[in-house]
Amino acid sequence: MKKNDRKDLRKAFILVDYTYDFVAEDGKLTVGEPGQAIEKAIAEKIQLASKCGDFIFVINDLHDEKDLHHPEHKLFPPHNLEGSEGRKLYGSIHELINELEKKHPDRIYQLDKRRYSAFCGTPLELILRQEGIEMLELAGVCTDICVLHTAVDAYHRGFKAIIDERAVASFNGDAHRMALEHFENVLGFEVLKSY
Repeated sequence: MKKNDRKDLRKAFILVDYTYDFVAEDGKLTVGEPGQAIEKAIAEKIQLASKCGDFIFVINDLHDEKDLHHPEHKLFPPHNLEGSEGRKLYGSIHELINELEKKHPDRIYQLDKRRYSAFCGTPLELILRQEGIEMLELAGVCTDICVLHTAVDAYHRGFKAIIDERAVASFNGDAHRMALEHFENVLGFEVLKSY
């Protein structure tokens, strides 16, 4: 998609799983340094989205340690548990979102998800449709898991999307690169390169 094709589209910035458990050094399922390294880019993107009057969605995992039938139970250690500090947004992003939510409560949404995709079991699509949003910018972690599943669902629902490689990260460098290629070559989304 060319930049000129998106200038008149209503846009939303969607931040996926940028929480303490996924990013902090001692998080329960941390990406670690790659996740920490994207904090500044994410903050800049949130500030720009706010300045442009775009909608901002913060969508995070919510898990219950007693839910033994959840598909992730056998795949990953318990993380983003209800009521835990692990669900708190990481670093400066926590305060930034809180400040913007006070200023623009009509444009900031914080949603909980229980599966990889931000669309699965959330009112995300309904809100996007009612606001006439056609263009999404995706950021957060993990590039090849929750961001990828969100991107695939966005594609199936007919949304256009942008992913800046400076604002996504993963545990696995090879999988991160594969996901970026998938966004661009299979979904036809715009991937902003850092080089």
